[in-house]
Amino acid sequence: MDTLKKFLQVLLLACCCVFVIKNDAVEASHNVYPEFQSLAAVKVNQVHRTAFHFRPPSNWINDPNGPMYFGGLYHLFYQYNPKGAVWGNIVWAHSVSKDLINWEALEPAIYPSKPFDINGCWSGSATILPGNKPIILYTGIDRQNRQVQNYAIPANSSDLYLRKWIKPDNNPLVVPDAGMNATAFRDPTTAWWIDGHWKMLVGGKRKHRGVAHLYRSKDFMHWVKAHHPFHSAPHTGMWECPDFYPVPLDGKFGLDTSNFGADVKHVMKVSLDETRYEYYTLGKYFPEKDRYVPDKALVDGWSGLRYDYGNFYASKSFFDPAKSRRILWGWANESDTSQEDVAKGWAGIQTIPRVVWLSPDGKQLLQWPIEELETLRGQKVELNIQKLKLGDYVEVKGITAAQADVDVLFTIPSLDKAEDFNPSWTSLDAQRLCGLKGSKIQGGLGPFGLLTLASQNLEEFTPVFFRIFKAQGSRHLVLMCSDATSSSLQNNLYKPSFAGFVDVDLTSYKKLSLRSLIDHSVVESFGPGAKTCITSRVYPTLAVNKEAHLFVFNNGTETITVESLTAWSMNAPQQMNA
Repeated sequence: MDTLKKFLQVLLLACCCVFVIKNDAVEASHNVYPEFQSLAAVKVNQVHRTAFHFRPPSNWINDPNGPMYFGGLYHLFYQYNPKGAVWGNIVWAHSVSKDLINWEALEPAIYPSKPFDINGCWSGSATILPGNKPIILYTGIDRQNRQVQNYAIPANSSDLYLRKWIKPDNNPLVVPDAGMNATAFRDPTTAWWIDGHWKMLVGGKRKHRGVAHLYRSKDFMHWVKAHHPFHSAPHTGMWECPDFYPVPLDGKFGLDTSNFGADVKHVMKVSLDETRYEYYTLGKYFPEKDRYVPDKALVDGWSGLRYDYGNFYASKSFFDPAKSRRILWGWANESDTSQEDVAKGWAGIQTIPRVVWLSPDGKQLLQWPIEELETLRGQKVELNIQKLKLGDYVEVKGITAAQADVDVLFTIPSLDKAEDFNPSWTSLDAQRLCGLKGSKIQGGLGPFGLLTLASQNLEEFTPVFFRIFKAQGSRHLVLMCSDATSSSLQNNLYKPSFAGFVDVDLTSYKKLSLRSLIDHSVVESFGPGAKTCITSRVYPTLAVNKEAHLFVFNNGTETITVESLTAWSMNAPQQMNA
């Protein structure tokens, strides 16, 4: 009763405060709620709880840290508050799996306990040293509230579960130089070995510039900072959670982080603290100069390429030697308020792990859910050669629409009715254009796609759709949207219109594919050719559990054909992390 009384008192206080919409951040950008940080859940609200996305039974999670494959097991570490449903009291939680789907929770691997991390154990990475010896690099907040880079090693590396970790007293390994911003120096990457040295990156900021600092070491214990940044970009702010790795020029297989040569490109990804989005570039790594140079055609800034054009942040990739692939994890934060997170007793999920590889033209990365996810597929339904005229919406019945995997292929008979792309829209990014041209706005070629998490009478729905524009000459632009505007009748939510353009040529192949993973409060979608991904967090009030429905729809004057649609009810994993 004392806990319940305290919860009600704090919740009443919160209701009197300014309402805070949060798609917010780690570190200084995290909204800090001291009154909530150690407030345990009275009862976990299951209404919007995901079934097959990775999440704890209760409390807050954020960044995936140091995923790795070791001893026949996948290890995932992640930022976790063991005491409450908002950011605070952060430890490195630890779960293991044989298949990246069914997880077993272990005790936290790292928690604040030493002078070099007494005020926080923040994000980092894992590296496998020669002799198959795992080591963790992580950011600690020391007694002076500086961000310093530490390491931890297993207490017993013969324990394949790596249950216990030691933080040696020769920490920290790296401290901020004099004159550096000691509160903007964090998130060490997986290290790589080249030319007789280990090398790693640490994210930072210099005035308005985002910076990746490079450090080198011969023995992994003594690190020297390069005289110049490994890479930086103006007007991007703090670079969090940097990730740097090679991809082969040809093929879907992955590469170890230390792989280098003429047959690879390198990926440089950063998470932008100011925008809460990520972007990446592809380019060339010059190890002799300790520099990375992006390809000239790519934007190196806020409007650059993104893994995901929705709610996706603080991502981390790793090389999976068991299946020779590179796997990407990302964090999807809540889009409700911190007060509501406290009330429901949980916050944050990890997106479905994705395989990442380079597109055949070398212009972008491609992503697709790991094949192991398909083991959760249950009841299957199909829909073939379904024509959709203007205003049509057809229900897909026979599955659990709130917990489903949907794969659909649309055929476009003609491009003649594509809307002209208004030159005034060139100043708009895809997200703002989607807000202007939503699913309810009639068009020529589109909008058409899926209505996910929909109520029976469409009072609520989250559409994932395409709209095709005709640009200059014979070129066509394909806009892909995941629009949360109509996702809930609840008003005090962040309900954005997420969107990205899809780089496809429709002149010879007039088909668009779409795969959506629907899991109660998340819709994770993958566009044509695995080129564009969008994740939305939504909170319907009517379209929940058995009351959720799934439709295909068309609101364009050109008739669209559903050439094929396959949908599966998704089962929950046998075990879920704690």
